[in-house]
Amino acid sequence: MNPVEDILGAFHRYSALIVGDICLDRWCTYDPHEAEPSRETGIPRIGVVSTAVTPGAGGTVANNLAALGIGRVAVLGAIGDDGFGYELKRALHNLRISSELLVADSSVATFTYMKLLNGGSKKEDHPRVDFINTQDLPSGIEDRILHRLDAVGRDFDVIFVADQAETAKGGVVTNRVRESIVDIARDNPNKVVWVDSRRRSSEFRNVIIKPNQEEADAACTALFRRIDYTALRQHVESKLMFVTEGARGVMVVDESGEHLVPTREVREPIDICGAGDSFSAGAGIALAATGSARTAAWFGNLVASITITKRGTGTASPTEVRAAAEAAGALA
Repeated sequence: MNPVEDILGAFHRYSALIVGDICLDRWCTYDPHEAEPSRETGIPRIGVVSTAVTPGAGGTVANNLAALGIGRVAVLGAIGDDGFGYELKRALHNLRISSELLVADSSVATFTYMKLLNGGSKKEDHPRVDFINTQDLPSGIEDRILHRLDAVGRDFDVIFVADQAETAKGGVVTNRVRESIVDIARDNPNKVVWVDSRRRSSEFRNVIIKPNQEEADAACTALFRRIDYTALRQHVESKLMFVTEGARGVMVVDESGEHLVPTREVREPIDICGAGDSFSAGAGIALAATGSARTAAWFGNLVASITITKRGTGTASPTEVRAAAEAAGALA
């Protein structure tokens, strides 16, 4: 029996919908030698000489799913009727990710992370320039998102929720959207509804939540004034919770207790940005395919151990997953 081949072989039969904050990552390489001061202001400029774009936030999950060979991947969220929105839709199209469910409207900006990379050192060494929304999602956009979620949500095998926004307002996963997701999970108990929320994981119910250790500890402290993952899982009324703990691995929290699933050692990771998203993509679909939380955590760890060896929000191909599993002895 080859667990990696069994999991990878099943992926083409699955469909996945990513709901929430779908953003654009703009990787802008600048030439440090082109920093002459502006004649008008005297402020040194950052001379960008090349730009690459990739889907970010929930788009990173979608990108990883597409790279793993999932049969159908779609995103549902809000973007601006602007140039960044055009770039995002084009990037999604190039990755064979459906953007038809995105709601485009001129009243919001496309959620965008602009990252400045030094052309000499290849490192991100300037503050990021983020284009964010800090006002409530307009009700008209919210209504359209809810209508589309109600129309298609139950048709997908797995739903990933990307509640990426760290502002109190402006994110796509509003109270009403969250309630709709909870309703889908309650009415479809066998469907994998996987939630990654930076600030609000404790507000969901009946879903699988995947906080990282910092987020889980913060939620526990706010709720119970102590770190208690079992109590957090019970609070969200879920049978299953995953807490990612970086190089240590993933804590699987289920009705039988807490179980650490170690990850494959990577001695010199290059970029851990997006590791949680790549874990979610691998683990969420593996959970749907196998029904085993620990197998899902193991597979998600394997995917993330590959992506952190790449710059930016990398992905893992099936060939790379097979090679990583073999190196770890999983194919013996």
